[in-house]
Amino acid sequence: MEQQITQPTLTSIHPDTHIGLVTLRVANLERSLAFYEGILGFKRIEEGSGTQGAAILSAEDGQPLMALREVQGTPPQPRRSTGLYHVAILLPSRADLGRALMRMAQADLEIGQGDHLVSEALYVSDPDENGLEIYRDRPRDTWQIDNGAVRMASDPIDLYALMDDGKNATWETLPAGTTVGHIHLRVGDISQAEHFYHDVLGFDVMARMPGALFLSAGGYHHHIGMNTWESRGTGPAPQNTAGLQSFVIALANREALVEVRTRLAANNIPIQEQGDNIIVGDPWGNQVRLEVE
Repeated sequence: MEQQITQPTLTSIHPDTHIGLVTLRVANLERSLAFYEGILGFKRIEEGSGTQGAAILSAEDGQPLMALREVQGTPPQPRRSTGLYHVAILLPSRADLGRALMRMAQADLEIGQGDHLVSEALYVSDPDENGLEIYRDRPRDTWQIDNGAVRMASDPIDLYALMDDGKNATWETLPAGTTVGHIHLRVGDISQAEHFYHDVLGFDVMARMPGALFLSAGGYHHHIGMNTWESRGTGPAPQNTAGLQSFVIALANREALVEVRTRLAANNIPIQEQGDNIIVGDPWGNQVRLEVE
């Protein structure tokens, strides 16, 4: 199924804005580390594990990507609730994605997949049923532009060819340059989500499809996705369940942060300030941390 992505307007949140550290609640930290380190290839940052029941994970270059916070014995997030749909980890190359596929297949994980034309993606869940996308982008100059729109789809991937490419990557730890490419949320109402993330924060609307919306900065296919496929009209998952604790929107400079703060104030949206950073809740209480990179 294809969807059309409209080009961004000349407004907006700073074009170099991207998603930073994503923090998840998990039931058993050691079990989660066996998955994230042992199967996916994350590296634990030791100084990030000074807090009991918590760990920060990176790729080979040490850039923090994900944090895990243990809430012992917590059940998975209810399916009929708002919160996390998936965290998307962007790998530098197709060979790296093939290597990740080989590792996940060897671990006998249930793996979803899709060729989105702008990217190729694999989908898995962690031991707490937190959704993860592992993907690689095609070069932007290969994205198909049609009347000012970028074409996307959900076509099948040739997984055997992808694994063949993976033989050219031999890493045991995720390669340098791995990032959090985007985050996808379950929301209760698309129009409310659009108001907060587009009208207030300033992300550009890049794609619409039934029950879903995709937004970005700087013309990327999306930094934030959201859907109501299982969450329309529902409220947030309880804090004593696994799922999303918070995510960072990383801004390029202080001026960009001040601009977003001004938008929040103009819309009477309460914030907390932590040093130079801002913490704000979206309409469903998803904690967004606005930080200067």
